[in-house]
Amino acid sequence: MFPDIQTPQKTKRQNKTVDFLPLQGTDYVEFYVGNARQAAHFYKTAFGFQSLAYAGPETGVKDKASYVVRQNKLTFVFTTSLHNNSEIAAHIQKHGDGVKHLALRVEDAADAWHQTTIRGGESYLEPFTLHDEFGEVVMSGIHTYGDTVHLFIERKNYHGAFMPGYQPWKSAYNPPETGLLYVDHCVGNVGWNQMNHWVQFYEEVMGFRNILTFDDKDISTEYSALMSKVMSNGNGYVKFPINEPAEGKKKSQVEEYLEFYNGEGVQHVALATHDIVKTVTALQSRGVEFLKVPSSYYDDLAERVGHIDEDLQPLKDLGILVDRDDEGYLLQIFSKPVEDRPTLFFEIIQRKGAKSFGKGNFKALFEAIEREQALRGNL
Repeated sequence: MFPDIQTPQKTKRQNKTVDFLPLQGTDYVEFYVGNARQAAHFYKTAFGFQSLAYAGPETGVKDKASYVVRQNKLTFVFTTSLHNNSEIAAHIQKHGDGVKHLALRVEDAADAWHQTTIRGGESYLEPFTLHDEFGEVVMSGIHTYGDTVHLFIERKNYHGAFMPGYQPWKSAYNPPETGLLYVDHCVGNVGWNQMNHWVQFYEEVMGFRNILTFDDKDISTEYSALMSKVMSNGNGYVKFPINEPAEGKKKSQVEEYLEFYNGEGVQHVALATHDIVKTVTALQSRGVEFLKVPSSYYDDLAERVGHIDEDLQPLKDLGILVDRDDEGYLLQIFSKPVEDRPTLFFEIIQRKGAKSFGKGNFKALFEAIEREQALRGNL
């Protein structure tokens, strides 16, 4: 339980039929990295992001440098410390490059902080306002699993490139986009017996609901297993699956992540596209590496998922997986880790009506991950 959860007064705003934390979607994802300039260049080159904004010594920020890139509704921020005795440097020393802030857009950042902290959320950032000639941005935040933070961003009165403190980043190098659109979902890995604790956090502190549950029978192979629950906010714009390890013969992917990340954190970010074949083809041509499944996966695909609009051969050539639920089908593929540590990776997903997360692909996917673990000597 959360010992300092208080029961709010029964007001109309807090009635169970009202979403007390209405989220407008993911505002940005911020990564703490060892070299922000190089990280931003990699994501521009490999993933097709465009230069957007910069903050650092030239803009009056003396302790860190941040580069902001954007593609459609996707905004990534890469931040590095300029000194070795900072919280950012300590985070990178402990975890390697990884996600620090999952920033969520809200109408009222002060109210979002109030609604979540009164329900037991641990404050990370009390509401404060940033100003410049383009308007104002209000920010606040609370802690979630590990060292990860949810920021609440209110930018309805801001018309600049990103936010006060940043200047537009004009770069002569902006490769073509790859069709990535927005964050579909973001997955967290937590420790043994911690999944239900964080499910309760998202239910009680943030008003989310558990929309899907996968146990170790759903997500298992001959050697390893994990359990997962998918949490969604009221309007479905924000979804956070939460994974924890399960007992198996060998080390699971979640255990490997926890070992190399030195704690709980964001395992992968799922990026949406309207044309996964075109997007993955572009990403592969730029050097992004993806997990591969055996060609036998496609032998009975039509029997398993029924009719799909796409030609089978390009999916087979690229290694794209397909699954169906009651509302349609989805296509998905998973990158190899994008860091030297086997931690953060990306999913590319195209939804053709499906609201699920590819349960029918779990076995093939996790066997592919285990093959990579075995090559690293970590299975």
